[in-house]
Amino acid sequence: RLRAADMISLGEAASLMEVDESIVAAWVRTGRCVGIAGRTMVLPRWQFDPAVWPAIQLVGKGLGTTDGWQVLNFMETAAATLNGLTPRIALEQGVPISRIVDVAIGDAH
Repeated sequence: RLRAADMISLGEAASLMEVDESIVAAWVRTGRCVGIAGRTMVLPRWQFDPAVWPAIQLVGKGLGTTDGWQVLNFMETAAATLNGLTPRIALEQGVPISRIVDVAIGDAH
C-alpha cells in the first residue's frame, strides 16, 4: 500500500495544499489527515479531494484514533451499511459526512 500510485510524499501534499511540510506533518500527528510512515511518510492523495478532506479528522474521531493505518483501512473498506461502497467513494458520491461518521462510530464499537 505504501507504494501505491495514489500515495504522495509529504512535500507533494504540502504543495497540493499550499502549506509548509511542517503543517502537513502536524496535521498527520493530530489526525487532521492520514499519513503512513514507512522509510518516508506517504499520504493518500484522495484525502485532499474537497468531498473527502472535511471528513478525515471526523472519521478518526469517530473511530477513536489518529492512527493513519486504521483511518486508511476504514476509508478503503467496503461497508454493507453504505450499500457496499467504501466510505471514500461514498463521500465522493455525495453521501453526507455525518453518515460516514456514524458508520465509523459503529465500527469503533
